[in-house]
Parts: sequence; C-alpha cells; structure tokens
Amino acid sequence: MTTRRAASKSGPGPRPSVAIIGGGPAGLIAADLLSEECEVHLYEQGRMVGRKFLVAGDGGLNITNSATGEELYAKFIPRALMQPMLEAFGPVELRSWLRVLGVPTYVGSSGRVFPERGIRPAEVLGAIRDRLDTKGVSVHPDHAFVGFDAQARPIVVHVDGRTTLDADLVLFALGGASWPKTGSTGSWTAYFEAVGIRTMPFAASNCGVEIELPDTIRPHLGKPLKNIVISSGDRVVHGEATITSYGLEGNAVYPVVPAIREALAMGGPAYLTIDLKPDLSMEQVEQRLRDAAWKERMAAIRLDRHAVALYKAFTPLERSLDGRWLAHDIKNLRIPVKALRSVEEAISTVGGIAIEEVGSDLALLKHPRMFVAGEMIDIDAPTGGYLLQAAFSMGIWAAKAMLVKLSGRKTN
Repeated sequence: MTTRRAASKSGPGPRPSVAIIGGGPAGLIAADLLSEECEVHLYEQGRMVGRKFLVAGDGGLNITNSATGEELYAKFIPRALMQPMLEAFGPVELRSWLRVLGVPTYVGSSGRVFPERGIRPAEVLGAIRDRLDTKGVSVHPDHAFVGFDAQARPIVVHVDGRTTLDADLVLFALGGASWPKTGSTGSWTAYFEAVGIRTMPFAASNCGVEIELPDTIRPHLGKPLKNIVISSGDRVVHGEATITSYGLEGNAVYPVVPAIREALAMGGPAYLTIDLKPDLSMEQVEQRLRDAAWKERMAAIRLDRHAVALYKAFTPLERSLDGRWLAHDIKNLRIPVKALRSVEEAISTVGGIAIEEVGSDLALLKHPRMFVAGEMIDIDAPTGGYLLQAAFSMGIWAAKAMLVKLSGRKTN
C-alpha cells in the first residue's frame, strides 16, 4: 500500500493539498473553488466524472430552479442546514458560474432552469471538466474509496494497488443510493460507521407510490392525470401524475413522498388525497353537476375518462351513486398507499450521514479535517432543479469552509 503525502503548508513552498472523493456536481464545483489556493486531487471510482449528472440530464438537464427566498428555502429538509448555503450560492450564482463556463441558461416552465437549447448535458459536463483541467485539478478515475486506515485516513484502490490519502483536508462527495448503475450504491456507509460516524438507512425519495389498483384501471395505464392537486400530510402539490402498473408517479407525486414515507415508517396508514378539478371551487363543481343530466355529470366538469376510472376505483359504489357526495369526492379523492418504489428506482434518496454528525460548515464533528457534501448527507428536496442546486450549493459551502480552515481563520 502506498501513501500519497500532502504538500507542506509551511513557508512559501507548495500549496496545501486537498483530496476530493467523488466526481459528481458537489465534488466538481468544490474542486473549482479549491483549486484557486490548493493542490486538488479528485478521485472518482468510475471511468469518468459526472456519470450521474449525465443520467439526470436524460430528456433535458434541469440544472436548477428560478425560485428565490421563502419559495426556495421551503423546498429543503432540513431547512436550517440548507438555507445559509442557498443564500450564499443559490440559483442566481449557479447560473452566473455556468455562464462563465460558456453555458448560458434559460427559465422554462414552472421556473425550471435548463442550459440554452442545443447545449447537451455532455457539453455542460465537458465545460466543467475543461475548467478544472485549465486550473490544474488532478482527476484520478477508476479510484474507488474502500475505507479508512488506523489513523482515519481514506484509502482508495486502483488497478495499480491501494493508496492512503494523506491530504491536509478531505471532501467526500460520494452520492446516495439512487441510480446504482452510475456507481452510486451507498455501500460507503459501513466505512464511516467504522470510524464512529452514524449513518441513516437509505430510503427512496422522489419516486412513485404503490397502490392497489383494480382491473378496471388497466386500460388506462400510462395515461396522465393533468392539472391535479395531490396532498399528503401538510404537503400540497399542483402538477401531473401518471397511472402506472404499480400505482402513480409524476411531478405532483414526488414532493409528497416525504409525508408518505413518514406515515409508512410509523406503521400507520398512508394516503394521497387528489383534487381532480383544482381550477373549480367546490361550489362551482356542485353547480355544474346540479345542472347536468345523471349520465352527463363527468362531462359537465370535463373529467377525462382515466380520471373518472380512478375516481370510481377508490369510491364505494353506493357513495358514488349518492349525488350528495360527488363534488366533495372529486375534489378529495382519498387513495391508500401500500409502499414507495424501491431505492434503486428512485430519482433520489434520503439517508446517509446523519445530520447530527455534521457541523454547520459540513465538517464531520468527530473528524474535523473531513468534510461531506451532496446526497450522501441525510437531506431531502423535490425534483425541479432543487436536487442539483443542493449539490452545487453544498460543494461551494464546504470548499469555502475548507479554505478558511487551511488559512487558520476562525469561522463565525
């Protein structure tokens, strides 16, 4: 086993040495900032950096969101940890950074931000990689993190052998357990547990929900439920959902997953409540139904056939035939949820490094020369650009804290 020594920090000699383990968004943007003052070595277990970044870009790279202030901060759990990072480096700052890289962006529907049309995800990743090359960042592909030595120094393994990293500071940006085909398996938790860092089990987030669907729904699989409102617990989301072979998925489903997950974890029943006609008040629905013939009721409120099928599937026949409850149930369709889809199918995960193990600067409290960032920390955020924004914000935050620590300055 070899040991890669850190550069000396004394005198006018070589710059301090920083190791970054993980080549996703958090690790890449941290490397950019740290390279201003440090010798940076970035270790990636795959053949190339940013594989998960490319997967996230399938169908369009939603890189951030134009939301600001309360609208932005409320999307993140835990908010207390994330808000200072978003205030310091939010969507405006991320878009400015990308512009410097030659990647202009635009605001699309629902505030989602994308690279300008014609710019592919691979080109965005290439621009980031070119910047790191220009700034002298050393990228080491095919180097897998395999644990710590007796002095809690990280060990990486390559075809040429095992190397102990003796850097001045280390940033871990290892990802969670979603999209395992990209190498993000979450298997690293055992290594951190071995050095006294508590981790939380990984669980699916931003995923579909499993529902017991009757055979009457089968002809409607793949059909979208457009312009609906889904709520669970205290979460209310306006958007779309798709009827699938296992239940429901879509941008109106994903943000309520934390409430469903919590209810299921407590052993109690979990429900989605769907407003199939959110643009009409209860009184307006009642009025339209009152003026329509019995067989024309659903047409009177312009309810799609698959929405009608879903309503009938989860409304007792006697109740649906009783016109007194029809308007209420169309706007409050209650559907029991059996389970969430698996971690492997989820867009993102919660779990990983427990929040209590991490300081406000993203350093590990028990190992203050180690920092963590990205999905490997037990945080949650919905789709819509917020997940990538969180990774970039945390990468910048950790990098700034590392520079402060290397300079010997005290943080607030």
